[in-house]
Amino acid sequence: MAFQSVSRQEIVRQPGDTRRWWKSLTRGGRLRAIITTLILLPIGFGWIYPFLWMVSAGFKSSSEIFAGLSLIPSDPQPSNFSRAWTEARIGEYFLNTVIVTVGSIAIVLVSVSMIGYVLGRYQFPGKKLIIVLFAITVFLPEGYTIIPIFELVNRLGLANSLAGVTLAQAGGAHVVMVLLFAGYFAQLPREMEEAAVVDGAGFVRVFWEIMLPLAKPVVATTIILQFMHSWNSFLIPLVLTLSRPELRTLAVGIYAFQGEFFTDWSGMAAAATISLAPIVIVFLLLQRYFVEGIAGAVKS
Repeated sequence: MAFQSVSRQEIVRQPGDTRRWWKSLTRGGRLRAIITTLILLPIGFGWIYPFLWMVSAGFKSSSEIFAGLSLIPSDPQPSNFSRAWTEARIGEYFLNTVIVTVGSIAIVLVSVSMIGYVLGRYQFPGKKLIIVLFAITVFLPEGYTIIPIFELVNRLGLANSLAGVTLAQAGGAHVVMVLLFAGYFAQLPREMEEAAVVDGAGFVRVFWEIMLPLAKPVVATTIILQFMHSWNSFLIPLVLTLSRPELRTLAVGIYAFQGEFFTDWSGMAAAATISLAPIVIVFLLLQRYFVEGIAGAVKS
């Protein structure tokens, strides 16, 4: 009888336990988070699958690349990476790309931050017109500007040099970066700026020592955007290094894997993996600041 009574109590408590478990699961949106995760996992895998396939193709032979879409090489060939690094001169192109990218980031960061600071903190005649002119340049294709860029670099005596490629990569209106800085600076309290002026700080000192350090999220966002632009740029480095192949960047160097009668697909995949690795690393290191920069500028 005791055993039967206990069993009845457990049976009676079971529906209540189920309801409490369901409430605990739905409390705080945990059920929604589980469902969202189950939906986004296959979508995310499909999104990054081409990148994963490119990495795996770097370890495959050219025949195996076209044998299927498997991500696991049957006969891994890490020699593709060493061959791409040495025989295809990807190592030299990698160093050229680092020099061009770092130099262009420094130039762009100084220029767009100062332009954004002026647009965000000061009122002057023609301000709206300047912003409109900046916005119009977004619709101007890069191919239309390559001739004046080449002519300008040539007249400056920087043709066929990494300095010329760096200056050309740093050119442009950089509308998104300017507006991000302008929006971020516009929301900062003016009391800090006024206190610095009272202490005798000039325009440059106020900007460099007070305002710019506060805009670290936008600085990180600018670094990521310009890094991706310069690192992946193809047209400008191609035109400016036609007569000096040793000055090519990675994007132009990878194009050399494609010949008139034969394309080295495995070497191209290995070189592309080497080229994209720094972008992934930089974004992972700065992604928190990237989100904060976008959110802070949009909020203002």
